[in-house]
Amino acid sequence: MVGCLACTPGAGSSRQAIHEGVIPATQYMSTERIGAIVYDGADPADDPRWHLSGAHTRAEYDRWCRHACGMACLQMVLDHRDGHTPPLLELLHGCRSYGGYVEDDDGEIKGLYYAPFAAYVREVHGLHADVHPYLAVAEIPGLLADGHLVMASVHKEIRRPDLPAPGRGGHLVLVTGHDHGLIHLNNPSGHTPDARRACLPIDVFETFFGGRGIAVRTRQI
Repeated sequence: MVGCLACTPGAGSSRQAIHEGVIPATQYMSTERIGAIVYDGADPADDPRWHLSGAHTRAEYDRWCRHACGMACLQMVLDHRDGHTPPLLELLHGCRSYGGYVEDDDGEIKGLYYAPFAAYVREVHGLHADVHPYLAVAEIPGLLADGHLVMASVHKEIRRPDLPAPGRGGHLVLVTGHDHGLIHLNNPSGHTPDARRACLPIDVFETFFGGRGIAVRTRQI
């Protein structure tokens, strides 16, 4: 079921908007194992819930789950709109068929590519997605207030915002709200409940933000 959008009118970064009820989804099926995977070198293939991803084999899950942050964001968007979502790897391979992921001659996986992703979600899932190759953090509150959820490129270490950002971009999170200078986000690779559903000062978020993203509209407001 689609959640509520609580919006306080305004302009620029002063606009307040919270998309309520967006349930976090993760790119790893067992949330309690995420810390061990991302920090201790644990093998995702050992996840006892790997089959919930829609993978046919452990090896398939192991190969693709590290690249599936964007598909976990898409799961959140679809679940927010419809109350249900296809499995993670079903979405990934669908997006891959549109060129959203590419394997080079050495087998290295490249992607998520934004323009093919936008075409995929429009044609297959009926979502309107605007690609923002250059996105200022000050533009995000307005996008949220206009009825979008924002897939934002951030450094993966946004999981630990109390530490200095080691870089910007490379990992996708779903920004769900802005409220009095705070950014609300769901992180597909969050290793704790607070990391999976986080609320950060916008200036802290900006230190991890890569300045690009995809705004996905689920409904008119």
